[in-house]
Amino acid sequence: MKEKAYFVGTIKGVGKIHQQTVIDAHASLAFAKLYLSKVPMTAVDVLNDRVLPFYEEHGVEIEHLLTDNGREYCGRPVGHPFELYLAIQQIQHRRTDIGSPETNGFCERFHRTVKEEFYAVAFRKTFYESLEQLQRDLDAYLLFYNRERAHQGYRTQGRTPFQTWSAGVAQMRREEVKPEAA
Repeated sequence: MKEKAYFVGTIKGVGKIHQQTVIDAHASLAFAKLYLSKVPMTAVDVLNDRVLPFYEEHGVEIEHLLTDNGREYCGRPVGHPFELYLAIQQIQHRRTDIGSPETNGFCERFHRTVKEEFYAVAFRKTFYESLEQLQRDLDAYLLFYNRERAHQGYRTQGRTPFQTWSAGVAQMRREEVKPEAA
């Protein structure tokens, strides 16, 4: 799993919009939620509200999460909300090397895709008056992105992220039940 913040832009009457993004590194499955600020609690909220319920529903554990070194993700382990949340959930926190944004390339690539395919189109078609209105449209795009839009990467091989993720989970479960060789 990889998590990164993205500045969407400023909407008159609403304010600055930030997107917290989480990408499954195996299948490019994307989760995103919009906020009016970029603080540790927003990084916690996207995990708690979107990511962990999805993985729990499918019986899959998250072992580690890679983030950049932003203030919303890093701090003193005993007092930083994001660090505390990961410790409670027993998720290992890994950080990218400083000055190496390519380490978190999954998120960077998704941000470019969502900017070109969703935000550029949505802001031309709709005058957004609230964060909730924009979130509804983003959720509809994410449903399309994850379940209908085929990806051409070496991991997805023309499948949707959800198809790739489901195949990976099925393979993982088959490997768990293999009888041990005597």
